[in-house]
Amino acid sequence: MFKAILVNNNDETGYSATITELDEQALPDGDVTVDVEWSTLNYKDALALTGKGRAVRRFPMVPGIDFAGTVRDSHHPGFKPGDKVVYTGFGLGETEWGGYSGRVRVSGDRTVPLPEGLSTRDTMAIGTAGFTAMLCVLALERHGVRPGDGEVLVTGATGGVGSIAVRLLAGRGYRVVASTGKSAEEGYLRELGASEIIDRKELSTPGKPLAKERWAGAVDVAGGVTLANVCASTRYLGVITTCGLAESMDFPATVAPFILRGVTLVGIDSGFCPMPLRMEAWTALAKELDPAVLGLITREIGLGDVISMAPDVLAGTVRGRTVVRVA
Repeated sequence: MFKAILVNNNDETGYSATITELDEQALPDGDVTVDVEWSTLNYKDALALTGKGRAVRRFPMVPGIDFAGTVRDSHHPGFKPGDKVVYTGFGLGETEWGGYSGRVRVSGDRTVPLPEGLSTRDTMAIGTAGFTAMLCVLALERHGVRPGDGEVLVTGATGGVGSIAVRLLAGRGYRVVASTGKSAEEGYLRELGASEIIDRKELSTPGKPLAKERWAGAVDVAGGVTLANVCASTRYLGVITTCGLAESMDFPATVAPFILRGVTLVGIDSGFCPMPLRMEAWTALAKELDPAVLGLITREIGLGDVISMAPDVLAGTVRGRTVVRVA
């Protein structure tokens, strides 16, 4: 038996998330069984736990969009018992039972060997958020944004994606401007490498279709009016990566930045990212994020704290990354 968080939605009890005990017979099909050691608490997890939005696609469901642990049993040629692994995306916690469980069973074809130099806890201190941040950085560089080109903006900079994006970009030599609604966190963001901090109100109020050119690149987690304003103030041939909807799923913009300035808007999907790019991102993360930085951005909670903390994540009051001790 092992503990897990189980989400249900039925006519009798409504939407609920509870800690329960399961046995191995409850696990779904798969060729790799893993004893989970660590998971994380992300925005999408908080949606799944509270029933806000439509994060969960079938019930009952074990939430948790990522995990790291040790292979218990394997029928896949790439893994053997005792191997350390990390798993993110591919519908985990949405359509496939996720990481808030002491044991999981998944596809070996979608499982990543633990990156060299990282512990299972380290990989979840990075987690889906850090993995997404690295995909954004790689996309900016793939589309030609270089450190000497000008300022790079990061919105939602104190969140999981934002915090790691600030650090990764600063570490690669970019001048990073961090947007946040938390003025008290300026010291934290500067410690991560931000050169300047701006109030998110500068971007969250509706503006002009074209504004003064400023950003050579951007990592946006907000969507909505913020993303529209980022596009409007991006420099000629600048590049914006969009990976979240913390403000809104809407995009109240015009085509002006794209047809008059040649701005590129790149969508980032970490869920079904192909394995070669997935491996490239994790290898880079292992090289560029040292334990001291991970310690700065991370807090740790137990599996029993996850449900009660979910509303705080949705409210935007949680800084950095939250790792969940599952084992």
